[in-house]
Amino acid sequence: MKKNNLIIIAIVSLIISSCASRKNLVYFQDEPIEAGVLVSEPEQLVYKPDDILTINVSALDPETVRPFNLPVIANNAGAGLNAQANLQVQSYLVDYNGNILFPVLGLIKVSGLTRTELTSLLTERISDYANDPIVNIRLANFTITIIGEVSNPGTFTIQDERITLLEALGMANDLTIYGERKNVLIIREIDGKKRFANVDLTSIKTVNSPVYYLQQNDVIYVEPNKARIRSSTYNQNNNVLISAIGTLTTIVAIFLANSNN
Repeated sequence: MKKNNLIIIAIVSLIISSCASRKNLVYFQDEPIEAGVLVSEPEQLVYKPDDILTINVSALDPETVRPFNLPVIANNAGAGLNAQANLQVQSYLVDYNGNILFPVLGLIKVSGLTRTELTSLLTERISDYANDPIVNIRLANFTITIIGEVSNPGTFTIQDERITLLEALGMANDLTIYGERKNVLIIREIDGKKRFANVDLTSIKTVNSPVYYLQQNDVIYVEPNKARIRSSTYNQNNNVLISAIGTLTTIVAIFLANSNN
């Protein structure tokens, strides 16, 4: 009789495990062919096409640098409130070729430059027209997207221009207990091509990864682990599975009982 019970348990276990399919749940399962893998990049953020920059130039004599600032426009939202609160600084969109059209100076190549490099470039060029200009640059659309097995997935706007992978996962309230910590995927676009990297969060070597410092528009994907795959599939088919197991168990039990007679 014990042998019969073991056979029934084995059949039930086989049914449960066969219902859990990694293929049906995990994203990005095929290996990237042409896009390639990420290699080491500078830790500082570099500007790219489609970035939105706000650039403010100031000086001891504001009139000397006024031509280098875009006009402030009124934001109609919230009309009737404090008028000063509705003023909005215009921004520069980095074009497909990596340029912006800057007042007085004309076309400026910004793609591939860090904030420090662009600040130095503009300061030097504006110094031909004004004394001691101060250039303040901010990236207005630095966002990252975190999906998969994290507590709070979504797209996040980063106020600073420097964020690590661990800080980003902290913004998403960390991985859930079902997140696969040894295979976190980072997707990054470089020169119009997608690049991929896999990170093992259980290893301290992660802090030396070329993707430890994130770039704008990075996508982080945390795939479900085996426990999530099994539990998710089982829950989705709970009633059908229980019914099938019950029916099959009865049939096997009858068959084994008859074979023993």
